[in-house]
Amino acid sequence: MKKETKIMVSKIILGIVATAGLLSVAALAPNAVQCIEMFYPNKKRKYNSAWYIKTCIGRLKQQGLIKFESKNGKTFVRLTEKGKEKLLKYQLQEIKIKKPSKWDNKWRVIIFDIKENRRYIRDSLRKELINLGFFNLQKSVWVYPYECEEVVIMLKSHLQIGKDVLYMVVDRIENDKWLKKEFGLC
Repeated sequence: MKKETKIMVSKIILGIVATAGLLSVAALAPNAVQCIEMFYPNKKRKYNSAWYIKTCIGRLKQQGLIKFESKNGKTFVRLTEKGKEKLLKYQLQEIKIKKPSKWDNKWRVIIFDIKENRRYIRDSLRKELINLGFFNLQKSVWVYPYECEEVVIMLKSHLQIGKDVLYMVVDRIENDKWLKKEFGLC
């Protein structure tokens, strides 16, 4: 089984459990199989989907991403806090900022002050901003021309850096012609 497929199946299972909140194990496997078949409708699989999903569910439980609960003789699955974090990480990797047809002439500026003892988080934030297409003005000042507040909120939540990061909407940046060229706004 390819690593991408394993990750995709994990995302599907975590997403289904997150959407349902508390989901019967009996309902989880068939729903996950249907989702996989949506992504790979005509491909011949060398594995049994139901068996693979059962294995993946066991792996997610072992990793502490989901937990099983019993109620009235039925077994249910719930996301753990660690599972919610992992799902958010998957969602952040796939997120794209929508570019409107016309720029509103406002800059979105992200500034942050994250202490040295949290260097890993600071570096992770920088990587995410680069992946999203932000431009680095100074070490901890990043700029983007389109609305992205929701994405920044997700990043702050995922990295647990709420007070360390500020999101600003700015009407003007001095000498921004070169910046407009960087984003293809001229």
